[in-house]
Amino acid sequence: MSKFTIVIHGGAGTILREHMTGDLEAAYTEGLKTAVDTGFAVLEQGGAAINAVKAAIVVLEDNILFNAGRGSVFTKKGVQEMDAAIMSGATLEAGAVAGVRNVRNPIMLATEVMLHSNHVFLSGKGANDFAIKQGIKLEPDEYFFSQFRYDQWQAIRHSDDYALDHSVQTNSNEFPDKKFGTVGAVACDINGNIAAATSTGGMTNKKYGRIGDTPIIGSGTYANNKTCAISCTGHGEMFIRAVASYDVSCLMEYKGMNLEDAMNEVVNVKLPKLEGEGGMIGVDADGNWSLNVQSAPGGLFIETGRQAGPCDGPGEIGSSQRRLRSVEEHVGLRL
Repeated sequence: MSKFTIVIHGGAGTILREHMTGDLEAAYTEGLKTAVDTGFAVLEQGGAAINAVKAAIVVLEDNILFNAGRGSVFTKKGVQEMDAAIMSGATLEAGAVAGVRNVRNPIMLATEVMLHSNHVFLSGKGANDFAIKQGIKLEPDEYFFSQFRYDQWQAIRHSDDYALDHSVQTNSNEFPDKKFGTVGAVACDINGNIAAATSTGGMTNKKYGRIGDTPIIGSGTYANNKTCAISCTGHGEMFIRAVASYDVSCLMEYKGMNLEDAMNEVVNVKLPKLEGEGGMIGVDADGNWSLNVQSAPGGLFIETGRQAGPCDGPGEIGSSQRRLRSVEEHVGLRL
């Protein structure tokens, strides 16, 4: 039995101490822990990586704290337009949706696209029509309302500015915080199959139907058993131009880099040349995982992962090899 692994992220970047209370920090951490526990339970029972990442993302989409699903930000028009993608490294099958409205769990809709549409990428009204056909749960606008997101939008709705998850981007590029609001998961199962999934509400006050990297296969989300599974979070336009997640795979396949070195090359060498910032999580088919994120000193990045390996008996998990990567101890909570 192969080692199995799941890693999730709740977005990369910086949240200043004055904008993060102890209670809020605890709530974020608990939300991430619940998500990774849910995905890990799938793997622990011998489930497939593709189901583990979907299960973890559903938990985060249902949590109003994260900019995905229920917690999605407001667009220029004062509504939510959500994006999501999922990909199987075993088959290279993928599903993605962009600009969907009122869909409780966009990652479930992306999965339906992958499995039952004969397509890879659906958007807008067509994607919503497909959601209805497939029986995907919809919610009224009120379900997606949060005062925090509404106040973010009100602060800039009459301008041409847009906001990341916790901050307003002004024309002078001054940020009180820089927090990229995306959730993602990558996993390797006991059969050595890997998968990636990513979901987001995008940027506050976005207009013209803007779509970032999250639902674009090879940019924000990618998986291939030969190399890696990657989920990105950052300023989407640059991740699209860099074809960021696929580039990690290419560096591994064609240059023989390992996962950590390939991710470092993309995040810290290629993206900065495009003035891109953010980060990514990844796993390979051996269950190795890596995190690489650009985060300013004093910032906050939250990631949680669990990993387990074989024990003496088939199907058993060695408790000494099972470990929770807590935020503070292993990732370095910087406030």
